Amino acid sequence: MPKKNVMSCNILIGGFVQNGELGNARKVFDEMPERNIATWNGMITGLTDFECNEEALRVLYEMRVSGFYLDEFTLGSALRGCAGLRSLNAGRQIHAYAVKYGLEVNVVVGSSLAHMYIKSGSLAEGENVIKSMPVHSVAVYNTLITGRAQSGCNEEALNQYHIMKISGFKPDKITFVTVLSSCSQLATLGQGQQIHAEAIKSGATSSVSVLSSLISMYSRCGCFKDALKSFSETKIHDVVLWSSMIAAYGFHGMGKEAVELFNQMEKEELVPNDVTFLSLLYACSHCGLKDEGIKIFDLMTEKYKLAPQLEHYTCVVDLLGRSGCLEEAENVIRSMPVNVKADSIIWKTLLSACRKYRNADMAKRIAEEVIRVDPHDSASYVLLSNIQASAKQWHGVSDYRKAMRDRRVKKEPGVSWFEMKNQVHQFCMKDKSHPDSEKIKLYLNELTGEMKLLGYKPDYGSILHDMDLEEKEDDLGQHSEKLAIAFALMNTPDCVPIRIMKNLRVCNDCHVAIKYISTIKKREIIVRDTSRFHHFKEGQCSCGDYW
Repeated sequence: MPKKNVMSCNILIGGFVQNGELGNARKVFDEMPERNIATWNGMITGLTDFECNEEALRVLYEMRVSGFYLDEFTLGSALRGCAGLRSLNAGRQIHAYAVKYGLEVNVVVGSSLAHMYIKSGSLAEGENVIKSMPVHSVAVYNTLITGRAQSGCNEEALNQYHIMKISGFKPDKITFVTVLSSCSQLATLGQGQQIHAEAIKSGATSSVSVLSSLISMYSRCGCFKDALKSFSETKIHDVVLWSSMIAAYGFHGMGKEAVELFNQMEKEELVPNDVTFLSLLYACSHCGLKDEGIKIFDLMTEKYKLAPQLEHYTCVVDLLGRSGCLEEAENVIRSMPVNVKADSIIWKTLLSACRKYRNADMAKRIAEEVIRVDPHDSASYVLLSNIQASAKQWHGVSDYRKAMRDRRVKKEPGVSWFEMKNQVHQFCMKDKSHPDSEKIKLYLNELTGEMKLLGYKPDYGSILHDMDLEEKEDDLGQHSEKLAIAFALMNTPDCVPIRIMKNLRVCNDCHVAIKYISTIKKREIIVRDTSRFHHFKEGQCSCGDYW
């Protein structure tokens, strides 16, 4: 085939790929008697762009067998395919080829190698690649920051962000999205506000992804008004932004407002996606809007023809469970489509409802399902123990604790944290490592005395041990969220709201206690747990009876 025809075919392949017609692109590719490196690169890039990563690597193999050498563009695309597959083995083979032919120093190849290693779970190898690169760039720093964030090392991601700026590189939209997400995870409001200011200065706040991250960051740091302000000030009509705002309403217990925003979204002729419906269902389940939630689920499947995923079914189970429809919730799980497999989370959601409505028989049956799916998940053992403890069936509690020991299942310790002057103070139950631990304990004892005068009675049902009342009260008084709140009260002005984050759900006793504290101290206390935000003010909580 003449060279001109090869070029024409390459253009055809590029056009088909751009339109998503991979089948036609592959047909032209397969029928070509002669190909050049641009042909192979175009086909491999097209396949990885549409996440046909296994096929992309097969074409790469054919390319090598055909005697072609791989250039930086071939390697960059192939490494993206390895990252998509999380295939360290294939990625390391390509890395060896890059070293052999001196291509590992190329910025495109180096960045792609680092991305592949980090995406495949080998953060150390990814960092080593970046350190060995002679030239760094914004893309290289983004790879490193994103990798650390995706590995759960959010503090390190923020540290790397500061190093990037010190090195003279200007963050772009990708950088801001990643570091704002890290602030969301850590609930570090101060740093989030600083990054917001930097994003405004750079002009990045015109980006939908950055705006969406800002809404999420402020929402998850307990500043709902700032999240709403970020949303209200934009003139961009985009489903991602509206979905983020609906999620913020739901996370803060404003289910009716979330539904109203969705109705407005439909009037604006924005087509909701699966994330929009997930946020709506979550909002309804946490506000007792059972009938509204079921209507939304039906709307999703019937009007918008979206297939519910496991997360959507989990929200429906939560919605029914919180409303006391336990059997109906169980039926939802057992009647899910074959391609949607129940995980431990959906069963634990129902198990929590069993505890709330004290249905011990169903709880035992559902706990067996959790243990079958994930025998090392501590939550089911703890929930069952709580049900037994509430009924003062201490023998049953002992049995479950023994089962945990025998299976080497460890209960996740409760941890709460509070940010003050850009420093995060962390508290664990009965932890005495904080320098002010003795002062905090004395402060809490005095505060508990004031609470009792107003009618507070400790909820001993949260205790999983058979001990005397004095020991139980002391145990309850040292829960991590109470320690964090006491520290915050001791160290902040009276007019400032207190924002506490916790890694587990707030227990019944702490929930009641914080209501009393908000009355006594005349303070707004905002607590974020694994389930939602609780806004305590003047003895009331925003969650009502649906927390």
